[in-house]
This record gives sequence, structure tokens and C-alpha cells, in this order.
Amino acid sequence: MPEKAVDFTGLRAMYINCTLKRSPEVSNTQALIDKSASIMRSCGVEVDQIRALDHDIAVGVQPDMTQHGWETDEWPAITERIMAANILVLGGPIWLGDNSSVMKHIIERLYSNSGILNDAGQYDYYGRVGGCLITGNEDGLKHCSMNVLYSLQHIGYTIPPQSDAGWIGEVGPGPSYLDPDSGGPENDFTNRNVSFMAYNLMHLAAMLKRNGGIPAYGNQRTEWDAGCDPSQINPEHR
Repeated sequence: MPEKAVDFTGLRAMYINCTLKRSPEVSNTQALIDKSASIMRSCGVEVDQIRALDHDIAVGVQPDMTQHGWETDEWPAITERIMAANILVLGGPIWLGDNSSVMKHIIERLYSNSGILNDAGQYDYYGRVGGCLITGNEDGLKHCSMNVLYSLQHIGYTIPPQSDAGWIGEVGPGPSYLDPDSGGPENDFTNRNVSFMAYNLMHLAAMLKRNGGIPAYGNQRTEWDAGCDPSQINPEHR
């Protein structure tokens, strides 16, 4: 085996496939995830992944919906896997020009944990990086990516440059990524973006890990609630 050009051993990545197909149905999104994940594995990254529809994830915006009337909710266990990762990649298909209902569901559940704080008093997603992969055979790739990346940064993830990639083929009813003669797996533009995304996610995640995350000044919810406004001349007091 050739020596790694870069070694990101110690990093962990989590991929969530938001396809509308349960396993073992063929998922075009999964094929793109596999291509990205293989790059990370080749660099020493430990990769974890789930297909959201294979799990009983309750609807809602609370961390554990069994405390709000639902009989079961696998989200708390999935959250532990997400929080163990330095990198989160959400992948999904385009439907009617927008993200799938499953993608929206996962983003809502990620949001449900956004009020939790880390030991520095920052929001708990700080210090992690996020990206997205989008597939489809209709227009909307950039729109879907914007929505996902905005949502991730809003709850605390850091977004590196060019942290989205996808494939749509010819706009309109046509072949999907894995269909015969689609050209998807061989598409140079898609392969380039998948590669750039993977490496940029790893580079930034490694930088954040080396430096202990985002510096904890001016962004601590605990300090703000205590009345310490960093924009004031004496920020330690009201």
C-alpha cells in the first residue's frame, strides 16, 4: 500500500444518508457518500455512517422525544455518534428542487441539540466541521447545498471552503447517478468537488482539533447570560 500523502489519523467523520430509500435498496446518494468516505479512510480518518430511514427517529425539536409523547426515539443514541465525530457530512437527494423530507427531518433533530453547551460555555457543535453531498436528476443542487450548509453553520458547525459536492446529470427526467450510461461515477467535475470537499473538511477539522476548537472569547453563552458583554470596554462586568 502506498504511503499516505497526508495522515489525518485521530479524526472521525460521520455521514448521514438522507435518502428516501431504506436499506438494502440501492441509493445514489450512498454511492457518492462511499466515494467521499473512501478518501477519508485512505487518510486515516475513522468513518461512521447511517442511513436515516433505517432508524426510528421521532419528529420534533427536542433532544429526546420520548420525553414529549413519543414511544421510541433513536436520536439520542445517534447524537452520541455525531458528537464523537470531528466531521459531519449530510447527504441526500433532490425532490421538487429542494432537499428531501428526510434531510429536513435530520436538520430539525440536529437543531434540537443546538442549545447544549460545551465545557467552555459555547454551543456544543463548536469545533466541528460540516459539509454536504447532493444527488438527483433535476435542478436544485446549489439551492439544496446552501440550505444544508447554512443550517449547519447556524447551529455551530464550521464550514470550510468548497464543502459541498453533488451530481445531477442532465436536468429533467433522466438517469440517476448509478444508472447505466449516466456518466455519474466518471464525471470529472463531480469527482473533483468530492475530493476537494473531503480534503478541506479534513484539513479544517485537524486545525480545529490541534487548537482546541474555536477560541472561547466573545462567543460564550454562559458569559453572556452572566451579563458579560465582550463588546464593552470592561467586558467582565455590566
